[in-house]
Amino acid sequence: MKKLVLTAILCAGGLLHAQNNKVFEQLDSVLIATKIPVSVKNSGKVTTTISAATLERSAGKSIAQLINEVSGIEINGSRSNDGQNLGYFIRGGRNRQVVILIDGVPLTDPSQISNDYDLRLVPSSNIEKIEIIKGASSVLYGSGAATAVISITTKKAAKDEVSATITSTVGSNRASEDSDDLSLDAFTNFVTVNGTLNRFFYNATFGNRYTDGISAVEAPENEPAFESDVFNRYNGRLNLGYHITDDITISQFISFDKFKADFDEFSYVDAENRSITEQIKTGGHFEWKYAKGTYVFNDSYTWIEREIASSFPAKYDSKSYAMDNYLTYNFSDKLTALVGLNLVFSSFNSFTIPFGETSFSQDVSEEEANFDIIDPYLNLVYQTNFGLHINAGARVNIHSVYDTNVVYNLNPSYAIDFGNTTLKFLSSYSTAYITPSLFQLYDPLYGNEELQPEEDRTIEGGIAFFTGKDFRISAVYFNRNEMNYVDFVTVDPDLFIFQYRNIDEEFETNGFEVELYKQLTEQIDFSANYTNTQADERFALRIPEHKINADLTYDIMPNTSIGVQFQFNSERTDSFFNPTTFENETITLDSYSLTDVNFSSQLSATIRVFANVSNIFNTEYEELYRFQTLGRNVRIGFTISL
Repeated sequence: MKKLVLTAILCAGGLLHAQNNKVFEQLDSVLIATKIPVSVKNSGKVTTTISAATLERSAGKSIAQLINEVSGIEINGSRSNDGQNLGYFIRGGRNRQVVILIDGVPLTDPSQISNDYDLRLVPSSNIEKIEIIKGASSVLYGSGAATAVISITTKKAAKDEVSATITSTVGSNRASEDSDDLSLDAFTNFVTVNGTLNRFFYNATFGNRYTDGISAVEAPENEPAFESDVFNRYNGRLNLGYHITDDITISQFISFDKFKADFDEFSYVDAENRSITEQIKTGGHFEWKYAKGTYVFNDSYTWIEREIASSFPAKYDSKSYAMDNYLTYNFSDKLTALVGLNLVFSSFNSFTIPFGETSFSQDVSEEEANFDIIDPYLNLVYQTNFGLHINAGARVNIHSVYDTNVVYNLNPSYAIDFGNTTLKFLSSYSTAYITPSLFQLYDPLYGNEELQPEEDRTIEGGIAFFTGKDFRISAVYFNRNEMNYVDFVTVDPDLFIFQYRNIDEEFETNGFEVELYKQLTEQIDFSANYTNTQADERFALRIPEHKINADLTYDIMPNTSIGVQFQFNSERTDSFFNPTTFENETITLDSYSLTDVNFSSQLSATIRVFANVSNIFNTEYEELYRFQTLGRNVRIGFTISL
C-alpha cells in the first residue's frame, strides 16, 4: 500500500516538472543546440544538462544510469549487470542514430556493427556536465545525429596551484532475489590532481570500478543461481594546457581506458565468457576568442582493441581520427554565422577462428575496411527584437565510399515576455544521415559496398512556459521518418546467404515529451518528465510506450539534502531465439516502477559524504528477456577535496 501511495504521489507530481538546478541544470544560455551561446529564452530547442551537482550526488552511478532519467531516452541495460551491452533507444531509434561527444569531439568505434561508441568506457567521476539535445542534428554534429547528441564535458583544472580530489564508493550489487545479501560487491574509486600555475594548467586522473555479485543471465526457476559475472574497469587521463593570452587557449590530452566484462551465452546458459576492451585516446583543443566571434579546433585520435572469449571467439581493433573546427562571426547583435569543417578517418581489422581450426585468421583488413568523411557545414542564428529567433543551417557529407549527401535544419521559435514570465513556441524541421559502418560495408560474409547512408527526417513542435528560475513547463511533439534503412536481409534462405542492404520501406515514429520543474519552497525542489513513444512495430522492441521520471529533493539544512527518485516503464516487447523451435519469438515484458533514495552532506570544506538505496521496494523486473536486473542495493561513499 505504501508503495502504491508513493507511486501515485510521484506520478501526479510528474504533471509538475522540468529540469532544475539540482537535478537537471537550468542555464542562462545553451551551447549544444547551435554551438553559439544562446539564451534559454531564445533557443528553439529544449535541451537537458545534467549538472555537476547531480553528478556529485549520484557518485557511483554510471553515465548510462544518469542519462536514462532524461525524457525521451531509454538506455536498455543500464539497470543490469555492469558488463551488459547498452542499447540507446531514443525517440524510437537505435545506437547508430546517437552521437556521443567528449569535449566537443564525436567518438565512434569503427569495429562495432553499428559504429557506436560504448558508454561503458567512460567514468562518471571525471565528468563536469552532460548536455543532451534530441532530434536530427547532423548539420552541426555529422553522421549518426538522427535522434540525439550526448555531449560529455570533462572536469577543468582548479585555479589553485595544486588541488586534489579523492572519491570512494562501496556498496552491494545484487538481484532482487538476493537482496537480503548485502555483501560489498561494488567499488568505485577516483583520484585527480590538478591545478593552474600562472598560464599553465594540468589535470591528471585515475579511476577504477569493480562490480561482482550478479549474473548476466538469470537461472531457470527452481535451479541454482548462475555464477556472478565480474566487471572491472580502469581509466587514466592527463590533460596539459596553456593560456597563451586571455583570449587564446591550447591543450592536449592522452588517456587510456580498459574494462573486462564477463557474460553468459545468449542461449541463456551460464558460461565463462569474457569481453576485454582497451582504448587509447589522444587529442587537443584550441580556442581563440576574437572581437567578432570565436574559433574552435577539437580533435581526437582513438585506438580501440576488443577481444571476445566465448564459443565464437573474435578479435577486433579499430583506429579513428575525428577533427571538428569551426569559426563564429557576429555580423551584428542579431545575426551570427558559424562555418565549420568536420573530418573523420576510420579503419578496422577483425580476426576469427575458422570452423575446424584452433588459431585466429584475419577476415577483415584495414587496408580495405576504411573510409574518410569530409563535411563542410554552415549555420546561421538570427535573433530579432520582437521575439522571433531562427536557427538554420546545412552540411555537405563527402564520403569516400558512397555519393555526396546534403542535410539541413530550420528551427524557428517565438518568445513572448510578460514581465518575469516567458511563453515560447518552438518548431524545427531537420534532416540527418547515418553512415553505413565498416562492418556493414566490408564484412566478407555480410558486407555490401553498394550501401548508401540512411536518411532521417524529424519534425518537432512545442511550447515552453517559465517564470524566472522557480517554474518551468515544456511539451514537445516529435515525428521521425526513416528512409533507405540498412537492414540485414535474407538473400537465399536455402543456401543461408544473408547481406546488409538498403530497403525501400519507410518507417515512422512519433510521440511527445513533457518536462516540468517547480521549486515548491526554498528547501524543496520537485522535477519530473513524461515520454510517450509510438515506435514503428519494427523498432518497438524494448522501448516503453509510456515512461515517467520524477525527483523530489529536500535541503534538510545548508549543504545537506535528501532526495527520492522514481521511474516507471510501461510494457515492452522483446524477442528471443528459441533453441527448441529454432525460431525467433516475441514476448511482452511487464511494466515496472523503481524508487531510489539518496542522501548527501557537505560535512566541511573538504569532506562530503553520500549514500543511496536503489530499488527500495526490491521490484523484480526485466530489461531484456531472461537477463538479470538489479534489486535493492545500498551504496555509501565520500569525497575528500584537498
